[in-house]
Amino acid sequence: MKLLIFAGSTRQNSFNRRLARAAATMASASGASVTHIELGDFDVPMYNADLEAQGRPPDVIRLKQILHDHQAWIICTPEYNASYPALLKNTLDWVSSPVKGNPDWTDGLKSTRGKVVGVLSASPGALGGLRSQSHLAPLLINLECWLAPKNFALGRAGDAFDADGALIDPRARQSVQNVIDQVIWASNRLSAPANAG
Repeated sequence: MKLLIFAGSTRQNSFNRRLARAAATMASASGASVTHIELGDFDVPMYNADLEAQGRPPDVIRLKQILHDHQAWIICTPEYNASYPALLKNTLDWVSSPVKGNPDWTDGLKSTRGKVVGVLSASPGALGGLRSQSHLAPLLINLECWLAPKNFALGRAGDAFDADGALIDPRARQSVQNVIDQVIWASNRLSAPANAG
């Protein structure tokens, strides 16, 4: 089962990037084939229809292909002003935009439709970015993703990781594991052939 994990942040010391790395390690240990990407490694400008009309940035096509190639994703979202960040919205806007004249990508939702998505968040505050998750969920559903019912918001994230980047609190580790397990389970169920009888 191919699982893609990424964080909606490029900040060097981002708690959500740390959480994505921890989740990737845990998911690999659970038997998933994990791809962990950093959005900062992709040259993707702010979405603009005029810019789009001049030609799709190559890294947008790369992202489309990566998202398409994975049955399931885990997204770690920061919380900015009680919502998810512009980086995450911009990424999803670009990858869901159809590419005119390109037979592989004329369907704008080809990269997102049917993907099982688990959502995690981390924040220095007590709520752990939970409000960003509530805003992100309708966007993912609009992109025809299957949203895992289990989620987890890591509060007090500044004290949550050890020197190796692992989660210190066993309850937090179990909560992340629960999301991973449900995403893997649901993705396997949805991708399995229908029973003949």
